[in-house]
Parts: sequence; structure tokens; C-alpha cells
Amino acid sequence: MDLLRFITAGSVDDGKSTLIGRLLYDSKNILIDQLEALERQSRNKEDGEIDLALLTDGLRAEREQGITIDIAYKYFSTPKRKFIIADAPGHIQYTRNMVTGASNANLIIILVDARHGIVEQTRRHSIIASLLNIPHVVVAINKMDLVEYSQDVFNNIVIDYAEIAKTLELKDVAYFPISALKGDNIVDNSENLNWFDGGTLLDFLENIEIENDVNLTHARLPVQYVIRPQTEELHDYRGYAGKVISGIYKKGDDITVLPSGLKSRIKTIEINGKQMEEAFAQQSVIIQLEDDIDISRGDVIVKNENKPVVAQELQVLLCWMDNKPLLRGNKYLLQINSRTVKIVVKSIEYKLDVNTLDKNFEAQQAGLNDIVKATIKTASPLACDSYKELRANGGAILIDETSNVTVGACMIQ
Repeated sequence: MDLLRFITAGSVDDGKSTLIGRLLYDSKNILIDQLEALERQSRNKEDGEIDLALLTDGLRAEREQGITIDIAYKYFSTPKRKFIIADAPGHIQYTRNMVTGASNANLIIILVDARHGIVEQTRRHSIIASLLNIPHVVVAINKMDLVEYSQDVFNNIVIDYAEIAKTLELKDVAYFPISALKGDNIVDNSENLNWFDGGTLLDFLENIEIENDVNLTHARLPVQYVIRPQTEELHDYRGYAGKVISGIYKKGDDITVLPSGLKSRIKTIEINGKQMEEAFAQQSVIIQLEDDIDISRGDVIVKNENKPVVAQELQVLLCWMDNKPLLRGNKYLLQINSRTVKIVVKSIEYKLDVNTLDKNFEAQQAGLNDIVKATIKTASPLACDSYKELRANGGAILIDETSNVTVGACMIQ
């Protein structure tokens, strides 16, 4: 059974947390004790209905304000698929939280209030989805019950959003009219929306094809651990363990180790202690090579016919996550997969307005939640890909050397 990771986003009070609660509730993924706790916490509501948003709004501060200020993750499954949901903040000052939650998502659900249509936060979250190269976008037009389930309202919002999708080159966009509060078109078809023939939201999530989201062309294996048992029976054993983040490896493949450039050939492939003929993306493996060459943690084993760039000067798109500003000359640690290198910020090219995509070339620094394009220089060569081409080897984080706090999310250009 495969796994779909998706994130919900939208303006404050668009119903993101309620939508997730409805998915869990109607798909019967709530335990009895959770349901009893929800009923107790919902007693103060005038209509007596269960407040499904409480399933994700776990922080007291956000419950009191009625907003989500952190990423809440929920896990559930149906007979067809497993799911991990990230509920992203709607407030503008929590952009960094949304970037964190969306960085490894297969799909984003952008909620739109049917009464208000496309608003600033809709554009903002759509731009972030485009920057993060999220493969699939669902526009869920919520609160249809408050516009009398009007097909015209739905169609007008679809027309408006289609212009945004075209401008941002969003790849795969689907539209659903729903009411998270009433449960219309979430898990079950609704008579109120009988004019819509696109099925339910859950049915779409269960059946959307995500196999093609995994890149099987660019073979990349970051080494996490070098295995040297040095026992009598395994005296000369040297295995390289790691997770294949993309591509396919087969016994006998000619490979190159980067950044050193040393070449060899795959001798054996082990998965769960068994010898295999091949390994592909998302599998954890141990491989042995025919030659005894110098390989250490952080090196990347790639196939000769398709290599990443090896460079020390990189252009990156950065979402800044720290209260201390990002300035030219600042030094940090950059971590990409299992490799960590020291870097220095050479320059800030521009600050990006994530509401309009305008570029401010006069910007000298980046503050909390800002997105900037910067040039960085690494202390040693780095093997990486463009984030747009290969998310798995093009995304990185910046770490403060003194506090070990993650201060920035990088998308290598």
C-alpha cells in the first residue's frame, strides 16, 4: 500500500483544520477515546456539533485565537492508501512553517472560502507551491453551504484560479466544491452538489497517481554509513549503506562517487540482508563495489550516464526561518541529505514578494519568513541537482553553527 503525503493551506478560518477533522471522522479514523474527548471539548458550542478542528489544533494558543500556528501532522489510512496530512498555518507570519510542511508533500490542498473567492493568501500559498515544485494541486472551494451550493460561484472561482495556475505553471490542478463543516463531497457524495460529477475529495486522494512523482532517471545514492565489520568471516567486507533517493541501480552498473570523481562498478546489492539484482528509489540498500576506493558519509554514488553538478558556488532560493537576519558574509552549515558542509553567504541577489512575485534587487538582508535568492560558497565541493529538476537532491537546510538551530530552507537553482 503506497503513501500519499499532502498538506492543507489557505487563509485563516478557511476551514483547513475542519477539513482534516472531517476526513478523519467520516473515514472512521478516529478512536473511541478521541471521539469522547472531542465531544467533551465541544460542549460549549451553541449548535452542539462536534468541533472537528480540535483534532489538529492541538496548541492552546491557536485554539484560543482560532488559528493554526504550527504544523500539525495526522496519519490515517483507507483500504486503498495510507496518508500523512500536514495542516499548514494560514497567517502570513508563519510562512516558514508552511514551507517546512510542504517540502516533501506529493500534493497540496488549497482551501478557498466560497464567499470570498481568491484572496491574497490563496495567491501566496499557490506561489509557495510553485516554488516548492509540489507535483499536484487541489483547489477545494469550501463553505459551499454558505453560498447555497451555487454552481456559478464555483465556476467563477475555478476561472479565476485557472489564471493563477497558468501564470505559475502549476502542473496538475483539480477543483472540488465542498463543505467541510457539513461533510458535503468530502468522503460521501452530496445531493446538495449533484451538479458536480468529479467525485469526492477522498476518492480523488485515494486514486491519484503518484508513482510518476518519483524520479527514476537520475540515480542518486547518498552514503549514510560505511560498514566495515572486520570480523574473521567478513574480513574484507566494505559496504555502503544509504537510501536510494532517486533512480535505479543494478548489479554491474558503472558508477562514479562524487564529489571525488572516483569510478567503479556495483558488485552486490543487499536489501534487508538479501542479495538483489537491482534497487530503486525509496529503498534502503547496502552496495558493494568491485574496487576498494575511498568513500565516506555524505558522498553520492551516481551512475555514469547521468551526473549531478559538482560545485562550490551555488545560487539558492532561501526561505529564512530565524529571528536573526540573513546578511552577506554570514557563515552557516548546509546539510543536503547526509552531507554537511560549511558555507558563507556571498551575496543576496533579490528578495521575492510571494504575493506578487516582484523582485526587490535593493534588499540587503532577509528577515523572518522572507524568501530571497542568494549566492553561497561552500568550503568543499558539493554534488547537487537543481531543485526544480530533482527535489530529493536539490533541497537543503541551513544550520546555525553555534546553536544548531535550522535557520533556512534552501532550494538550489
